[in-house]
Amino acid sequence: MIELALGCARAIFTDRHGGTSVAPYDSMNLAGHVGDDPAAVEENSRLLARRLGLVDPSLWVRPMHVHGTDILEVTASSGPVEADGSVTTVPGLPLVALGADCAPIALANDDAVGAVHAGWRGALGGVVETGVAALRRLGTGPVRAAIGPCICVRHYEFGTDALAPLVARFGARAAGRTDDGAPAFDLPFALRRALEDAGVDEITDTRCCTAESADYFSYRRDHRTGRQAVIVVKVPVSSRR
Repeated sequence: MIELALGCARAIFTDRHGGTSVAPYDSMNLAGHVGDDPAAVEENSRLLARRLGLVDPSLWVRPMHVHGTDILEVTASSGPVEADGSVTTVPGLPLVALGADCAPIALANDDAVGAVHAGWRGALGGVVETGVAALRRLGTGPVRAAIGPCICVRHYEFGTDALAPLVARFGARAAGRTDDGAPAFDLPFALRRALEDAGVDEITDTRCCTAESADYFSYRRDHRTGRQAVIVVKVPVSSRR
């Protein structure tokens, strides 16, 4: 796992280790929609909650991602809702965004925190900018962001026609080549560009490729697999370093 202090937030990027799921979801799969045993997914979340000192997973905010741009403004968990991110000002309320090549992004300023799921469709549609705008509506101060493990350009082959709108939006550097020389999309670059365009003050990139590292789930590499997450929690003022 990777844990960062980010503004008023604690941001945890999970990996695939330390859970109870069996192959091909081994072992810390946090997604209930990929074919894994639901009991194993629930136990994985409980294990994480205990290790990280978080509230019970039934209280986590975990929207169902649809590769769109909707961001929820929340004060508590609710039933299943389709969205690709959430923001809150409530201390101790875990916000979750999943991924297995798409990027989990943590956001925070002085008063609010957010978790965003961003793949190429969401990035093109403006999910990053929407997430930052939602954060700013709730809080003030410098906006900080962290991009979690996601697929890198060396393994993200894209057809030339599909790349065209992405290049038009993010610039020529969003297009690259895979290790095999095929046209490819540079998702981390595009997300950094989107965050910069949204006026984010500080950007941290974990620079970890899910397709290259056996520590992470990767849909492009394995197809049938689990999902890791970013878990973002607002830290009470008395507990901040």
